[in-house]
Amino acid sequence: MIERDTVLRLHDLAFRDGDDSDDVVLGRAVLGEFVELPRVGADAVRLLGDGLPVAEVETRIAREQDVELDVAELAEALVDLGFVAAVDGEALPDPADERPGSHLPWLRAEHVRWLFGRTATVVWFAVVAAALVTLWRDPGLVPTASDFYWTPYVGLAVLVGTAMFSANLSIHELMHLAAARSYGAPARIGFSTRLHYLVVQTDVTAVWAVARKHRYRVYLAGLRWDGFMVCLCTLLRAYAGLPALANGLLGALALAVLMSMIVQLQVYIRNDLYYVLMEWLRARNLYQDGLAYVRYLWRRRRGPDPLADLPARERRCVRLYAVAMAVGCTVALSSFALFGLPILVQGIAGAFAGLDDGPVRALDSALVILVEGGLQVVFLVTFFRVHRHWFRWRRTPRPARP
Repeated sequence: MIERDTVLRLHDLAFRDGDDSDDVVLGRAVLGEFVELPRVGADAVRLLGDGLPVAEVETRIAREQDVELDVAELAEALVDLGFVAAVDGEALPDPADERPGSHLPWLRAEHVRWLFGRTATVVWFAVVAAALVTLWRDPGLVPTASDFYWTPYVGLAVLVGTAMFSANLSIHELMHLAAARSYGAPARIGFSTRLHYLVVQTDVTAVWAVARKHRYRVYLAGLRWDGFMVCLCTLLRAYAGLPALANGLLGALALAVLMSMIVQLQVYIRNDLYYVLMEWLRARNLYQDGLAYVRYLWRRRRGPDPLADLPARERRCVRLYAVAMAVGCTVALSSFALFGLPILVQGIAGAFAGLDDGPVRALDSALVILVEGGLQVVFLVTFFRVHRHWFRWRRTPRPARP
């Protein structure tokens, strides 16, 4: 397919310097596909993008940089990655056409950059500092489990709590999207699962087009909003003089948001702080390498060590993370099996039993069934969609009859 006189037309590609090397990262943000090449390879890609034939690119690279480079092989790799729009004037299928589009494509950097500017940061620190002083002076405002039940009707508390949590979660994910868009990167929000959790996540793979120091903004944008919301609820409860019902709802909202922030500390699943940790440790595939190492240990070190090819520093980081991953996953799943699942089953069973216990109790029970049952159905559907390959039936061929 690629000959010496072949001319390529490339899609718009992003180029940037590597984070920890002299290499160059290039990729196509709309696909979320990025590769790291030696600088000479990136120069060759730029020349191909300028419309030079393969043979001429090879000649220029050899003359100017004294390097023998197989540009035809490089061009074939670019085609496989979906970076090439046309070969010798013949358009190629664009894999971007098969991918879901970015959400809110009309949102541009100038619309959201102020959210992460100096003024917004000063306001955030002021609200957080004021809330911390308030909590120090009045520890009774610290969210507790009792804040969830702002009403004696459990079903109503669950329904309103879920609605408030969902609204805040939507803003949390929109903040990730806005942070990515502040750098001009596309992003998309969708459902996924982490262990036994149903999660909403924002695909921000395209931020690999920007330097590491800028990616922290995208990863921490959701937690930045959550911290602001908890502190704002605290200040309103303390100083706004609101009715008891409003204070109760603010307490329930603060508790729900705080619990979601605590989940982010579970870095053995790929959450916001996991990506911060991955960048800080400079481990490009921390979760995958950690999981591979756990499996290697589970097999009692049979086979090659999956970390053997990593630098010594990164190898040490992955080993520590693998321990945290194994222990954390075991504790989380055991806790869910011992406490979370029985509570959930008992609650739904009790709700069904309450359907015949008067109209008020029946309505309250119906709310519990609607909210909790609906969430579990969404979790199961999402889990099956994400892990569909686990459930494929593989037919074992029958031996031929003699």
